[in-house]
Amino acid sequence: MRETRAVREARRAGEFEAFVAGAGGRLLHTATLLTAENDRDNPRARRLLTLALAHTYACWDRLRGEDPYHHARVRLALRFAHGAWHRYAVLPFGRGRRSAVGPLAGLTPQERLILVLRLYEGVAEEQVAALLGLPGEHVRAVCDRATATLLHPPRGPAPARVGAEVTVS
Repeated sequence: MRETRAVREARRAGEFEAFVAGAGGRLLHTATLLTAENDRDNPRARRLLTLALAHTYACWDRLRGEDPYHHARVRLALRFAHGAWHRYAVLPFGRGRRSAVGPLAGLTPQERLILVLRLYEGVAEEQVAALLGLPGEHVRAVCDRATATLLHPPRGPAPARVGAEVTVS
């Protein structure tokens, strides 16, 4: 006997809720790393995740046999990549992005995206290259550069010594 529409919708909603309960935390952490926000104050990451999950829910019935986590992660990465150029650049009228505070704050959006996909999510280099439309060598170079930046951050200006005299000639 065929399922009624209400039964199908209830089953679909239940499956999706179970998926979000299991994968939502990790996807939120991924989004937080991408946006370089604080774990406790991450509105851009939450918006990014909400939009990715909304797209995943809209495609839920067509995902039969596919991994919904993979689909949500791809949506998250693509939405971040497409929006990064205007979200993270300086906006007109002196408005800029909030200062990044996360562990990946010193990296560019592209470096963060590639590093998070490769090292945190464990996506193969070839898959990241195909997803972003970049050559594999470029993905490898960006990942290596981002890793080196994290391991050996650039030094800022030396702090002024207390009690040191400054002479002006």
